Amino acid sequence: MKVNTLKMLCLLALLAAFPPLSTDMYLPALPLLQKTWQQPKSVVNLTLSGFFIGFCVSMLLYGPLSDKYGRRPPLMCGIILYIAASFVSGFVDDIYHLILLRVLQGLGASSGVVIAMAITKDLYEGPQRQHILAYMAVIMALAPMLAPVFGGLIMAWLSWHWVFFVQALMGIIALGGVFRLREPLQTLEHISVLKTMGLYLKLFGNRRYIGLVLLFSVIVLPHFSFIGSASNIYISRFGTSEQVFSYFFAFNAAAIMAGSFMCTRIQRRMSSDKIVTVSFAGILAAGLLMHADIVAGPWGLALPMALASFFFGLSRPPSNHLVLLQVDQGAGTASSLMIFLYFIVAAFAMWFISLDWANTIHVIARLAIFAAFFVLAVWLPMVKKIDLNKR
Repeated sequence: MKVNTLKMLCLLALLAAFPPLSTDMYLPALPLLQKTWQQPKSVVNLTLSGFFIGFCVSMLLYGPLSDKYGRRPPLMCGIILYIAASFVSGFVDDIYHLILLRVLQGLGASSGVVIAMAITKDLYEGPQRQHILAYMAVIMALAPMLAPVFGGLIMAWLSWHWVFFVQALMGIIALGGVFRLREPLQTLEHISVLKTMGLYLKLFGNRRYIGLVLLFSVIVLPHFSFIGSASNIYISRFGTSEQVFSYFFAFNAAAIMAGSFMCTRIQRRMSSDKIVTVSFAGILAAGLLMHADIVAGPWGLALPMALASFFFGLSRPPSNHLVLLQVDQGAGTASSLMIFLYFIVAAFAMWFISLDWANTIHVIARLAIFAAFFVLAVWLPMVKKIDLNKR
């Protein structure tokens, strides 16, 4: 891989990794905040759901703005907002101010994810774009793998407030990379922002695009339900320390990275639609294993969830590639709507799993079984009728 391509890949991966950096590094602190502020789990989890609500709402704006004004200006504004919200979060001492700041943090973080995806459409085509997306996924998987470990270390040596100061530093590094970036979008949309927003209506008329986005959104249910409940399951139910929890979480993230890396190895020998089919079948099998309670203790969750995460990581590059393949213009808007729907489902999953369930692990397993079975039931007839690799 050329040096310039490698630098671009690292920057895009950092921008796209804002969500896992903003959530997973903070996960070890959730049980502590619940005890410190005497708040129920459902309220403390609003600091996660609030982030994703702000994240989802703002990304609908960043896509059209980046199509009209270029990728750099809205991206830099979003990162600056992220840095400011992260820094101020380190000084709060009550749950409600933290929820508000997490919403603002999400408003800024979405610029990185949406515009990074659009930049891959600007700079790369066909198999090369799918290859870049796969390598991005491998690098991005390091974020959820290392973030809770760093978060646990920060809490062990300092306090949870420093988690947000570190996130602000990550934002400053990303801002420096974007500042040096040459504008990747060569042809701007010469219409008003309001009319640019109208591109969403055009996307809803693109049946292939919207059908794939809605379908692939369902498969994130088990992944984000695990993220929303992992700290309470490992720390409160199984009695692990924050540091040990971070290792279990890193094990799960390593499985996502392994799946994404496997995608880079097999994508030249297997079509995108076949990789996606295998991935969904693997998630279904993992859900069934988790529900069977074959292994007791924390490994009873860690092992089948790692299997589900492996196939989740395997599915993301080809599924994102297939979605973007269905649009000819307005890649920023298309990326916005795609990721918006993904994370709306993610926010719902994190709220849903925080309810008072008798067995949270079984709920995660049932979400995996339902999501994979439903998606396969729709996906298999679809790929037989349509060649999704062609417009």
